[in-house]
Amino acid sequence: MESSRSITTSSEKTKDLIITSLLISLVFVATFFINIRLPIAANGGLVHLGSAMLFIIAILFGPKKGALAGAFGMALFDILSGWTLWAPFTFITRGLQGYIVGKIATMHGKNGGSFIYNLAAIVISVPFMLGGYYICERVLYGNWIIPLASIPGNLVQNAVGMIIAIPVCIALKKLPLFK
Repeated sequence: MESSRSITTSSEKTKDLIITSLLISLVFVATFFINIRLPIAANGGLVHLGSAMLFIIAILFGPKKGALAGAFGMALFDILSGWTLWAPFTFITRGLQGYIVGKIATMHGKNGGSFIYNLAAIVISVPFMLGGYYICERVLYGNWIIPLASIPGNLVQNAVGMIIAIPVCIALKKLPLFK
């Protein structure tokens, strides 16, 4: 009987690992293939659909998977697309953002099903993302002023992500799989 239980536990762990890996891949693909480089600052900037995917995953799957998908998916993008210096900061910043969104969206039994909680989750996570990248640029450029130029692009990126993620989550929460 005990070996049957360990097989079930092992099977559940394997399923969880596969789902988490797929979610990381979704964030990476949405970031890598669907992005627009912004000509607004000396260091550029990027608007991509990875933010929308991160928000969707965090809202539907919670803080742990949101954090892992954001951290690994977007850091992998940085490593493979020429933004390598940013990868450690992205790992921390986007992991934290995914955790915050997932934690707030699933609070008080809402489990990602509340428009208000989902909206609040994303809005509350944005200053953490902005702060993380501001510190990153401070470290990389050795200046407190230069990072200010990235804030508008980061705000646009989060706004686009939110505008996409909220209706997608509302639609997906109607499916039996996500109830």
